This record gives sequence, structure tokens and C-alpha cells, in this order.
Amino acid sequence: MRFRHDPDGTRLPVKLDTTTNGEFAPIALEPVHRHVRALALEQADANARRLGQSRRAFLVSACGVATTLLAHNAAYAALGRRGGFYDVPHDAGLDLHVARSTLDKGEFIFDVQGHFVNPTGAWTKRLSAGATPLRFPSTNGAVCKAASQPGLGYLQCIGAEAFIQDVFMDSDTDLVVLSFVPSTRADEPLTIEEATETARIVEKLEGTHRLFIHGRVNPNQAGDLEAMDALAAKHRIAAWKTYTQWGPDGRGFFLDDDAGLAFIEKARKLGIRNIAVHKGLPFGPQSYEHSTCVDVGRVAKRFPDVKFLIYHSGFVAGKPEGPYDPARTDGIDALVTSLRDNGIEPGGNVYAELGSTWRFLMRDPDSAAHALGKLLKHVGEDNVLWGTDSIWYGSPQDQIQAFRAFQIADALSERHGYPKITPALRAKVFGRNALKVYAVPAAVLERHLPRDAVTRQRSEYREQPDPAFLTYGPRTRREFLNLKARGG
Repeated sequence: MRFRHDPDGTRLPVKLDTTTNGEFAPIALEPVHRHVRALALEQADANARRLGQSRRAFLVSACGVATTLLAHNAAYAALGRRGGFYDVPHDAGLDLHVARSTLDKGEFIFDVQGHFVNPTGAWTKRLSAGATPLRFPSTNGAVCKAASQPGLGYLQCIGAEAFIQDVFMDSDTDLVVLSFVPSTRADEPLTIEEATETARIVEKLEGTHRLFIHGRVNPNQAGDLEAMDALAAKHRIAAWKTYTQWGPDGRGFFLDDDAGLAFIEKARKLGIRNIAVHKGLPFGPQSYEHSTCVDVGRVAKRFPDVKFLIYHSGFVAGKPEGPYDPARTDGIDALVTSLRDNGIEPGGNVYAELGSTWRFLMRDPDSAAHALGKLLKHVGEDNVLWGTDSIWYGSPQDQIQAFRAFQIADALSERHGYPKITPALRAKVFGRNALKVYAVPAAVLERHLPRDAVTRQRSEYREQPDPAFLTYGPRTRREFLNLKARGG
């Protein structure tokens, strides 16, 4: 059989579902999203017949992606939601050359927020009897044979093989930073040592240089500050990752609290002055204030020699983004206010990252236009970083292709001073901006990436691709609570 995954073509190449990264509860789709899916499948049927292809073969092609994005445009425009749109020529649904010239651009792509779960890591040995962490039957059952294995065997569905396939084969991603989820020291689904093991797996593909690693630090947790010395000495830490809303007792912290200041000072002392901090995507009402960006501008002003990477950009899923509102105390507006109040100009030492944020905004063109417009205007075109939060969302290729095509409407751009999204600006966001933060040797960019084993295998695989078009994160409240409970 030509296609192992979804041979009947029931899944769209731009995944439109309720999946989250496990840090916020799934948010139901609106009727317009169901309309998008119906339109896309209907048009895919028609276009596939005209081209003499099966629907699966058509959906795997660039024409299938173009058809899906055009369905987004039609459904949103019918409701008057025209603030943003996918700038795809109408004939791209039938003309492969036109579709590829729109969606296959070949930019350097540096994903600064990737995730991997070690399916046999030490954390699994500490689970209570019968616990099924990361168990999502609605997705895993269709993606790999391991889903039906006894015990924790199903975790292989999101192991290293799936990570490499989704990120390096089925997407155009060149480099990835492996990040971490908030947890106690004992319950990390991926430890720094296991992240290094993942790099060794990729090394078999001559691609160790393709992975960078965060060092997770929760300074309000006993032992984390002290462990920074060992992490820096033993591993090539590209940045420190922290969650200000999280705490072992449920209480978070601000970056300019005693714990936060001690953390920043320790990072400076160790000479690793990139601090990636989760802001936005609040876990819930507890310690909600610490998920906002009120403290970002204050520490950026106090520590101009430190780069603060605001993961998720302060975005709150489920709350629409509109024009900048200085009265709003959360969301992207709170980040903008914090920077303005503390004199942090665009292009300063604060960076906004798009992991999960763009994936959620893809289904709301008006919010997407305002969110991107505000970030590009106030944080700066040189300070917005590409991140996808995959592997939770499966392959990030749909996020990449959607961003390649997304455009802010002229009227909105002119009214609010948002920049148009040009090819040069996209190239900055996709990867060039990250090179100012994460030091990548010139040899990697000039010699290794163009012809290492990952590139060779990807080129061969793309002759007959078979992407799954599946997501792995929780899609229902029950799945979300199962992940949140992790230990059973």
C-alpha cells in the first residue's frame, strides 16, 4: 500500500483540532472551524478527481495544503473575519507549481521550542500502579502499533523515532531547541540527561548539531539553583527555562522576587545569559498573576546584559487578541505594557516566542493579525522567535506552511501600524532572529545542514512522503487532566 497513514484521506494537512501542549485545557472548536474542515474535504475531493489522484495523494501534496488554507479563507470571510488571511492564489489548489512556489520556500527554520518525552525514562519507574500518563487513546491508537502494547508500551508512540520523523522528515525544520515542562525534580518526563541521549540518537543521523538543550530551573524549588552549576559544567546549555507560574506548593514567583533575582544572578555568573520564561498559557486560576508579563520589563531594564525569551509571548488561549489595550493585564497586551512602562524599545533584550501561540492563532485570523502585528511592532521584527511546541502538535509542517502564507490585511495594518509580513520578515522569524540568541557555529549553517544525513534522508523520503497529519497532545478535558496528573 502506498500510504501507511490514513490511506482514505480523512485527515487534513493543516490540523484543525482541540489539541493543546498540556499546559492549558483544550478549547472547543467553533462552528466556523467545522465549516472549514467540511469545505476543505469537499474541495479536496473535487480537486483530486480533476487531477486523477486519490484524496490521500492529493492532500499530501502542496495542492492539498493550498486547498485547505483556501477553505480557511472562505469560511472566515463569510463571517466577516478578514483581519488576517492566507495569501494563497486560487489556482494553487490545482496547479502544483503555483502551490509549491507559495508554500515551499526553503527558509532556514530554527524551532526554539520543541519537546520530546523519553518513553523509558526514570520518571516512568516512579508512577503509581495503573497510571497511564500521556495516554491519549483518540490519537495514539491510529498513529503507531505501539499504542496497543501492554503497560506503558504506548509511550513509544511519542518517542525518539516519532520525534525525528515528525520534526526532521515531515517538516522543513533545520534546528530545534529541546525544552522542558514544569515538574518536580523527580517527575520530569524528560531530564537533561535524557535530552542528551536524544541528541545521541540524532547523532546517528549525523545531526547532533541540529539539537540544542535548555536547562530547566524553577528557583522556588529546593535544589534547582544549586544544580545550575552542575548543569552548566556537564551539558551544553543554550538557555535556562523557567515557569514563573509553577511552584512545588502551587505558588509561583515573579522574576524580580528574591527567587527570581537569585536565578538571574546565577545565570549571569555562569555566563549563560539567555533566560526562557513561560509567560501566558496559564495553567489555571492558581498563581495566575505569575503567568502574566508584568515583571518582564522590570527585569529587562535591570539586567540589560541578559536576554529574556518570553515563551508563548504572554498569549492566553481562549481570549481573543485585538488592538493594543493598555488596560488589559494579561495576554500580549500585558507584555507590550511592561516593555513600554520600562523603556524597553523594539529590538531590545526581550524576545517573543510563538510556540503554541501561533498554532492556536492559526484558527482565528483576526486574533492572529493583531497578535503578530503587536509583537512585530512593539517587541520588534528582529526579536520574534519561531517555536512550535511540537511534538505535542505532531509535525510542525502545517504551522510552517500556514505562516508562510499568512498576511495581515491592508486596512488593519494601516490602522494600527502593523508591518506587512514580507518574505524578508518571515525569514527573520523562522530562524535568523534565533541566531542572535542561540550561538550556532558557522560550520553547521554552511557545511553540515546542507548535506548531512538528515538532509539526505529527508530528500529521499520526500520522493514518497507519508505524513501522519496527527497530533499527540490532549484533545479532551479528560486527556488534559490525565496528563496534568501525570503520576496517576
